[in-house]
Amino acid sequence: MIMKWFVLAIAVIMYGVIIAFPQKKVWASLGAALLLVILGVVTPLQAIGTLINWNVLMIYIGSLVIAELFIYSRVPSRIADTIVDRSPNVGIAMVALLIMTGIISAFVENVATVLVMAPIALALSNKTKTNPTYFLVGLAVMSNLQGTATLVGDPPSMLFASFARYGFNDFFFYQGKPSIFFVVQVGMIAGCFFFYYFFSKHGSAKVEIEKENVLSWTPTVLLILMIVGLAISSFFHAGVSLTAGLLVMGLGILGLLWFRYRKHETRERTVTLIKNLDWETILFLIGIFVIVGAIAEVGLLEDFAAYLSRVIGSNVLLGFIVIIGVSVVFSGFIDNVPYIIVMLPVAAKIASDMGLVPELYMFALLIGSCLGGNITPFGASCNVVTVGILKKEGIKLSFGGWLKIGLPFTIITTLASALFLWAVWR
Repeated sequence: MIMKWFVLAIAVIMYGVIIAFPQKKVWASLGAALLLVILGVVTPLQAIGTLINWNVLMIYIGSLVIAELFIYSRVPSRIADTIVDRSPNVGIAMVALLIMTGIISAFVENVATVLVMAPIALALSNKTKTNPTYFLVGLAVMSNLQGTATLVGDPPSMLFASFARYGFNDFFFYQGKPSIFFVVQVGMIAGCFFFYYFFSKHGSAKVEIEKENVLSWTPTVLLILMIVGLAISSFFHAGVSLTAGLLVMGLGILGLLWFRYRKHETRERTVTLIKNLDWETILFLIGIFVIVGAIAEVGLLEDFAAYLSRVIGSNVLLGFIVIIGVSVVFSGFIDNVPYIIVMLPVAAKIASDMGLVPELYMFALLIGSCLGGNITPFGASCNVVTVGILKKEGIKLSFGGWLKIGLPFTIITTLASALFLWAVWR
């Protein structure tokens, strides 16, 4: 019992540090993990060999490399330029670019997606003499939305796949029913209607834009191979398997070799590309894996699940609303990665105790925690990046300014996704 209180105190302090000092989250998670190992809650061998999910980390690192090379190839920019060129007016061009942002973000890390799409959005805004603020906010929130759709979109999806033993294909259909991918697409359709209404005032003028030249199609081939490889792997292995991790990591290494020796980029540029990967999230995840493993080891997750079960009772709809609502609010202000790792087993346990399929509550958790990050300018990493891009353009975006797009978009997309989820999985 004493050990349980120790673990709870360490976890609460860690969360407090992350909320108060988000830039110190890596040190907070790794420090807390090290302390738990020193206290003997988990052994070093248990932490390294069992709790840290190396398959998830390999998929994340490999997909980050492929995403960077995909951006380097200028293929996304070329596709976006073509979309703008073929759109009948500015409003439709903006919505089409937002849809494309979402599609890319389903397979490429969110921040990388925003970084590649932002210059196109700024160029379109400059040509039409319109303020780019809400267009760029749209890029960020649409990217966050679609990051949940596939196994390789975002860390939360990878964590869910690991916990629920979902393969790549299971994100599309599971047990004969539309899975999380289609839940997200319903939200995206609702979001597109919102943005079409918002941007329709930009008139009927058609914009000519200079098309980007493609440097190479090789990164696109690597991206396709990653998707196809993960799809095939799903037929043979449940969840995030070692095969999937090695496949994506191997393709990432192959991409780096192509970048260095086939494109004849300098050693310095190759090292810079590797250094600029999202190592902060990778290290943060390592610490969080150990902490949540320790929380589970001492029985705190079961205690929390039992408490929530008492609060919810036998009311399935109340549980559904509570999980989505709490997830949306929490994720608007704190990092959703540790929240999701803690809550996935809790949501599954509550669903099991009520005789439900766990997907109803686990999908609700995913939708709420990923869409909730759209509410505030600091709810997700790509939101922070977007605010920084606008600042470089001489535009200061206030908290209220972000809410003008983020809040209604979150409400509309969450409601649409939740209604579809309830209809299919209840």
